[in-house]
Amino acid sequence: MKLKHIIFLIIFGTFFVTCKNDTETSLKEYMTKSWQTTYLKLEMPTYQKSDSLEIYEDKFENDPELLAQSKYNSDGTFSAWFINKKGEKNSNSNGKWRIENDSLFVEFFYNERDMKVSYHVKKTKEGFLAKSKYDWDNDGDYDDLLTMKTKQIKAQ
Repeated sequence: MKLKHIIFLIIFGTFFVTCKNDTETSLKEYMTKSWQTTYLKLEMPTYQKSDSLEIYEDKFENDPELLAQSKYNSDGTFSAWFINKKGEKNSNSNGKWRIENDSLFVEFFYNERDMKVSYHVKKTKEGFLAKSKYDWDNDGDYDDLLTMKTKQIKAQ
């Protein structure tokens, strides 16, 4: 290979690695805020090992009973909770988070279960869109698809 080609590949490779790290850093900084879930859709194609499709979908409009909120801290920890109609926090859960490329990885204990979930994350005008394939119905099959939209809120 000619020296020009080798130099080009080194420069291009360095540029690619730099862009990847910048994107990762940018998403981590973007996520280090407080969020509220504005839309949630959970599709479970083999709900608890049955041949039934179970779908849960909510846009959290019209004064819902509970609102899901979360705060991601720069030290890699996060908190998630629900706010009821009286504005009271309940069902608080704490955990760890990290960003790799365009994915969010979270670890926490919830509902008597250790959770380790990864989401593909995309920034939106209001917040972010996250998608995850996981065993949400606890049947042993990682075939359930969760789609979540958020909006940024003031720190709680």
